[in-house]
Amino acid sequence: MQIRDTKPAGRTTAVRAVETTRRAQAPDGRAAAAPAAEPREVVSLAGIPEAELTPHVRQALLALMNEVNELRRQLEEAHGRINYLERLADEDALVPIANRRAFVRELSRTMAMAQRYGTPASVIYFDLDGLKRINDSYGHAAGDAALQHCGRLLVESVRTSDVVGRLGGDEFGVILVQTDQETASKKAAALADALAAAPLEWQGQRIALSLSWGVHSFTGAEDVADALDAADRAMYNRRRESRGG
Repeated sequence: MQIRDTKPAGRTTAVRAVETTRRAQAPDGRAAAAPAAEPREVVSLAGIPEAELTPHVRQALLALMNEVNELRRQLEEAHGRINYLERLADEDALVPIANRRAFVRELSRTMAMAQRYGTPASVIYFDLDGLKRINDSYGHAAGDAALQHCGRLLVESVRTSDVVGRLGGDEFGVILVQTDQETASKKAAALADALAAAPLEWQGQRIALSLSWGVHSFTGAEDVADALDAADRAMYNRRRESRGG
């Protein structure tokens, strides 16, 4: 239901107009036929002159306008709740970034745009190394703090047009729009270096963090799941190579 009210929001509006009629003096100096009228005040409620309002009509109009104002307030509250629920549905429960559902949706949109305009885009698959070790050594609260620290750093280190999401557990993803394979690989390495240079401060201790990563670039002519899987496999291949096979 759409509610339209062309009158200003809030309390009942009374429009006051003062109409004054003056008769000019004739050129021969004779007095005008009638004296100047006294100022007359005309009051209207919702565009209806007060003289036409019976007590019952006036009461009904006031009740109706109050009801419209209340409906407007309820509609604004409903919009606020909808926005909150939409944000909650798209946000990871632990880290204030996109959850896997929202990330996959944004990746699908990026792939469609890349295919339409023929411009490359890339997805980076990150894995936070040693999360189990952190949980075992410092407790799960420290592990959660490490995930939050990593998520914040990724968000602060990419463009506003890019998308950062948590794909589950210790895995993160970054969508880089209008970015080819070579540029995306450089960006992934820079993000990993930035996290390595910013250890987590936890209860007076510095916990070193590191990321493994893989990159997959596309022009949109493939499935979203295949693109994520390709980036994931690239990440595991790089990790295996860095460990000597």
